[in-house]
Amino acid sequence: QVHLVESGGGLVQPGGSQRLSCAASGTRLSPFVMAWYRQAPGKERELVADISSGGSTNYRDSVKERFTISRDNDENTVDLQMNSLKPEDTAVYYCYMQYTARAYWGQGTQVTVSS
Repeated sequence: QVHLVESGGGLVQPGGSQRLSCAASGTRLSPFVMAWYRQAPGKERELVADISSGGSTNYRDSVKERFTISRDNDENTVDLQMNSLKPEDTAVYYCYMQYTARAYWGQGTQVTVSS
C-alpha cells in the first residue's frame, strides 16, 4: 500500500523560511509526477508546485522566486523549500503523486505564517 507522509510544518514569522518534506513508501517515486498542493480555510485546494519524473518544475505565480520543489528518487522524498513566507501562504500543505491512473495524497501538514 502506498503512503505519503508530510513533515516540516509549523508556525513561522512573515519573511521566514520553512522546508516541507514528503516521504513515500510502498512504491518507487521515480516514475511519478510529484506535487505540493495547499488549502487555506474556506478556499479550494490549489496547486503550489509540481515536478516531473525528469525534474521539470512548475510553480503557481504567487510562489515563483520564493518556493523551490525538489525530489530525491533514491531517498523516495520530495521537498518544498519555502522562503520569504507571507501570511497568505498559511494553509494545510499536501503532498501528491500521480502516474497514469494512480494518484495518492498525503494527510497534510499545517503551515501558519504569523507574527
